[in-house]
Amino acid sequence: MAISRELSKSTGLYYFSTLILPTTNTLLMSIRIFITGGTFDKEYNELNGELFFKETHLPEMLQRARSTLDTTVRTLMMIDSLLMTDEDRELIAHQVRNSPEEKIVITHGTDTMTVTAKVLAEKVKDKTIVITGAMIPYKFGSSDGFFNLGGAMAFAQTLPHGVYICMNGRYFNWDNVRKNKRTGVFEELQ
Repeated sequence: MAISRELSKSTGLYYFSTLILPTTNTLLMSIRIFITGGTFDKEYNELNGELFFKETHLPEMLQRARSTLDTTVRTLMMIDSLLMTDEDRELIAHQVRNSPEEKIVITHGTDTMTVTAKVLAEKVKDKTIVITGAMIPYKFGSSDGFFNLGGAMAFAQTLPHGVYICMNGRYFNWDNVRKNKRTGVFEELQ
């Protein structure tokens, strides 16, 4: 808020005016969501029992959650993270680095999200990047994807610049997390 004081030459009185200035840059509060695939966005083929990719569920999820956040969703790829290449990770890093938003959420397969997080930590500075995923596809009613997405959106708004992984209601620094394949839960290394 800015207050200015002006002297009226005709009356000799001071007039005060108040100007409300925005306290934050809109881009600082905007969140860019990048889609890369993973179990999060898989569909189930009832005829052959296979999982496959069609389109991202993110717009539907944000609408169902009644999200009022300023978000932009961009699909970069729809692949299983076990099939992700170094070139795919370079593309993700390039898109994140060149995004005007400082708050980034990435949906990603859980098997290799720590590998992508390492690349992002090396190549992108001055942004808050939260990577999340799901152990069960969103289209299955029992998916953890909705919960993980909500956590990632909240953490992206509140954590300082850096790269994080959000799973199971927690956030982890990118270099101190692993997926416990026995329990299906993410945990700290130490």
